[in-house]
Amino acid sequence: MTVQEHSAYDAFVELAVADAAVVGLVLKGSQAHEGMTTERSDHDLYVVLADGVTTDLTRFTGHRTPELDLVILSLDEFRAAGMPGFERYALARARIVLDRLDGGIAQILAGKARLDAREAFHQAGEWLDAYTNSLYRSVKNDRDGHVRAARLDAADSIRFLLELLFALDRRPRPYNRYLTWELARFPLPGWDTGRLLDAADQISGTGDVSAQRLLFAQVETVARSVGHGAVLDAWGDDLLVMRPQ
Repeated sequence: MTVQEHSAYDAFVELAVADAAVVGLVLKGSQAHEGMTTERSDHDLYVVLADGVTTDLTRFTGHRTPELDLVILSLDEFRAAGMPGFERYALARARIVLDRLDGGIAQILAGKARLDAREAFHQAGEWLDAYTNSLYRSVKNDRDGHVRAARLDAADSIRFLLELLFALDRRPRPYNRYLTWELARFPLPGWDTGRLLDAADQISGTGDVSAQRLLFAQVETVARSVGHGAVLDAWGDDLLVMRPQ
């Protein structure tokens, strides 16, 4: 078979389903996010092979065109993909095209979509500290007249804040492209999606210190309620300049 553009995805899926070495096909990216495809969207497909098997499909390793992007890997490699890593969110929201393991592929994906409690707590503590650090730098730079630095630090703080909030809900943070999509379908408990996104837009775009302080007040309350008070207390009196005045 030669993979051609326009029919590449359907043709490859047909070929892969006919190969007993393939135990799973998993579609990620915009094609797995309802309403997010465009005329330029390709098909990002994981091809999961049984461990220790050989198949002619490996000739497609590294195949990438505007229509079809393939990742061919063993079942063990698939279990490890994104754990940790940038691919975790993509796999957490991936769509199963084929699961020959009686739900085994679905179970692996479910594990990627949900951080275990210890992992989530540890990550949340680190992201909280990073968020607080960037917020503090932004406020100080604004105070000292360094407008650009204050705005850039504010934008950094939003990145760390989103990582924190999703970790607190034991979820991998979505890519920026899918943030609105994710929150519309799976809101963060205790947060008003519209207000959170508006605050993120305002802070990252302008570095508004008052908005940063108001948001920090909410974050501090939440963080302390789930056991991260020590991370905040380590900042000592510096917390005073980050809280609403």
